[in-house]
Amino acid sequence: MRYPAVAGRFYPSGREELIESIEECFRHRLGPGMPGPEGNTRKIVAAVSPHAGYMASGMNAAHLYKKIKEDGLPEFYVIIGPDHHGVPYDAVMCSDEYLTPLGPCKIEKDVVSELAEYIPDSPRAHMLEHSVEVQVPFIQYIDPDPHIIPVILSRQDSRTAGVLADILSRVCAGRDCIIIASSDLSHYIPKGRAASEGSLVLEKIKALDAEGVIETVRKNGISACGYGPISAAIRASAPSEAELLKYSDSHDALGGSSNEVVGYASVAMYR
Repeated sequence: MRYPAVAGRFYPSGREELIESIEECFRHRLGPGMPGPEGNTRKIVAAVSPHAGYMASGMNAAHLYKKIKEDGLPEFYVIIGPDHHGVPYDAVMCSDEYLTPLGPCKIEKDVVSELAEYIPDSPRAHMLEHSVEVQVPFIQYIDPDPHIIPVILSRQDSRTAGVLADILSRVCAGRDCIIIASSDLSHYIPKGRAASEGSLVLEKIKALDAEGVIETVRKNGISACGYGPISAAIRASAPSEAELLKYSDSHDALGGSSNEVVGYASVAMYR
């Protein structure tokens, strides 16, 4: 079992308090409103979701999870998060169930077994990382029986993102999944600059330019933390369209100084 690393900090550690927090993310003035009935169209193949504390970015992430619920739930979710702790792998997955205050989240064992031929499996490497973890309670809230494949991508260059994408594309071919790239778009910069730099990255995402996402971040010194996962998600899922569901920043959610904000976006990508 992979135990929560940031419960009580990024989101509440109690079950009822966590449910209330997630529902507040949907109801918040920046939120999308509560999800409607589950749909059956299943057009979403990939997505981008932020991974800060729920009080800062949860209402942004709620736009994505509302859209997923109303589009239709997949058989499983591949969550690719960036590494914030220096794990000794280019990419590493976790075959242990992810425990949250909402209970254990199952792993898609058959797919993980196939991926293990290509990607190291180390639950220990996932112990401290929050970028995957914060997505899981939202998934558990909208999906009564979710299965996930957690992946941390440490090396965020084009080659590594491409290799991961090729592996996921092969193994997940013919299977019903959504690939979620966990990323914030900027960190602790003035509000106007965050919006400008976020727009540069979002232009590449909306154009489905996987290589351009990485090039834009590196060329412009943008502090997006999950550009590798975004690039990998685009390549692996081969979507035909991307839709920006919500852009916001920490100042929009929390107030305070507008000189050091973190930028967030939720994006859905369609088959």
